[in-house]
Amino acid sequence: MNKITSLFNIKYPIIQGGMVWCSGWRLASAVSSAGGLGLIGAGSMHPDTLREHIQKCKAATDKPFGVNIPLMYPQIDEIMQIVIEEKVPIVFTSAGNPKTWTTKLQAEGILVAHVVSSSKFAVKCAEAGVDAIVAEGFEAGGHNGREETTTLALIPQVRKAVDLPLIAAGGIATGAAMAAVFALGAEGVQVGTRFALTNESSASDAFKQRCISLAEGDTMLSLKKVSPTRMIKNDFYRQVQELEDKGASADELRSLLGRGRSKRGIFEGDLDEGELEIGQAASMIREIVSAEEVVKEMVGEYNQTVINISKQTF
Repeated sequence: MNKITSLFNIKYPIIQGGMVWCSGWRLASAVSSAGGLGLIGAGSMHPDTLREHIQKCKAATDKPFGVNIPLMYPQIDEIMQIVIEEKVPIVFTSAGNPKTWTTKLQAEGILVAHVVSSSKFAVKCAEAGVDAIVAEGFEAGGHNGREETTTLALIPQVRKAVDLPLIAAGGIATGAAMAAVFALGAEGVQVGTRFALTNESSASDAFKQRCISLAEGDTMLSLKKVSPTRMIKNDFYRQVQELEDKGASADELRSLLGRGRSKRGIFEGDLDEGELEIGQAASMIREIVSAEEVVKEMVGEYNQTVINISKQTF
């Protein structure tokens, strides 16, 4: 047991990231049933769809699960009301001010974790009274912090800045990586890319197959004038780069981005014109397995890594 397993009442301190178009009730319930903490990604769901996924997750597992909610969500009041009505035990928030909702959710008995990309924002989370912090390095897929701080540099700085339960995210896809961030002060890991490429992920098979064929350097951080986003280099990415090289404004980039670009790529499998969000760790993954297998592999490799390192004293 550690701070994270005790806080969330889970067996392993492994949290599945709440990813748009990947993390519905099937993935969340599978991760929770395997001993981790599954998160439903509300960012790509209409309110009624979210309620349906919460109810199906409850029916599929008797273990704790949560919902990830980007605070920029346009129907945020409705989403939060659904979470409260459905008695979701845990909420992970991101992309906004944690002070806005933390105390309101906690008053309903809901635990709150907030995602940050710097120690400065971690301190603001502590001031807001969150129950845990997720510190995410820019190796992560999808939307990233503007600081472009790597996980290896971020975790020890956040650990020094705050004493809250700390979850590391960004580039973590193995038990060895889990051991590394634990050595730096983390007490849990949030894993996105590895769970996005599992059987239970709702991403399209075309997207999954593209991701497991990636080489190092096949993802890049782009759209920095809009919202820094790590994506696969494809035709859409190259269009973005051409505009950015010409000094395009944020409005011009938003016009190219349009609506539903990530759905088109991740959920519908348009590998050319879609926005293919995935983390750098994808180049380490070569097969699609179950969420349960991912949890087992990570735990086993973590334990073996700790044993191996303990033998290397100087």
